[in-house]
Amino acid sequence: MKVCIGSLTHPSVIALLEQHHQEMLLHSPPESVHALDLSALAQREITFLCVWKNGELAGCGALKELDETHGEIKSMRTSANFLRQGVAKCLLEYIFAEAISRGYQRLSLETGTMDAFLPAQALYQQLGFHPCQPFADYQEDPYSTFMSKSIS
Repeated sequence: MKVCIGSLTHPSVIALLEQHHQEMLLHSPPESVHALDLSALAQREITFLCVWKNGELAGCGALKELDETHGEIKSMRTSANFLRQGVAKCLLEYIFAEAISRGYQRLSLETGTMDAFLPAQALYQQLGFHPCQPFADYQEDPYSTFMSKSIS
């Protein structure tokens, strides 16, 4: 697997992000969906990443700078053909290394509370994330779980 800066104009990337957003809407009301669209992922403070395996898009994710010591993991998604093959873990390990190189002391994320999000929650917990209070501009929401990890 190869992790690299992702192209937001690649057809496979666009399709995966559209699928991600549509699936989020299946499990949460629109006001509780925090998935970023293509224009939001292109913001200066966001580094969008892709995982490729044998020439196929295996997954994507992003690292958003909240401030000089705090980053947020966004838009984590594994392509259906690559589920349970270590794609998300590979991407998260890359994000951890990038966050450390930037001097971040903490990584946080928001994910859903419905059963469809339990595998993601389990992976985050396995990698040292713990529940936390809403951060940045998030508010308490019954459809959101907030997690954070110290990396200092």
